[in-house]
Amino acid sequence: MTELMIKPRLRWACRRGMLELDVLLAPFVEEGYDALSLQQKHDFERLLAADDPDLFSWFMGHGQSDDPALQALVTVILDRVRV
Repeated sequence: MTELMIKPRLRWACRRGMLELDVLLAPFVEEGYDALSLQQKHDFERLLAADDPDLFSWFMGHGQSDDPALQALVTVILDRVRV
């Protein structure tokens, strides 16, 4: 699948049931996704497959993913917000 086909699919997947997640994930696809390595891009798609309560917990610092690659992406996304 080409990058042109992936971005719209990712934008749609970033529309979550929680506003807190929407404001983190949607801007990241537009502004940070292209800078990820190929492996990180695959991991980002796996991150988007996680349940909203888990994502909320990870992004709010109430818990961490058991998957180190997903937790690393949470950190990357949060670091972009803090800048």
